[in-house]
Amino acid sequence: MRKVKIFKGIESELLPLEAEINGWLEENQAQIVSVTGNIAPQTVGGSGGGTFSTSDVLIIVVYEPANG
Repeated sequence: MRKVKIFKGIESELLPLEAEINGWLEENQAQIVSVTGNIAPQTVGGSGGGTFSTSDVLIIVVYEPANG
């Protein structure tokens, strides 16, 4: 039976998010069916400073568990 695992992070910390996903995959020996992702753009932060807040990153992994 296929299952879903959702990972959430922020765009300024993509390397730790990658490490979390790769660690989970290695630990669970999951067979990946598909991986999709989305970056939710943020609005300009502060009081007209022109800087953007860090965007949220969502990764969805559809997988088959190693034990069937």
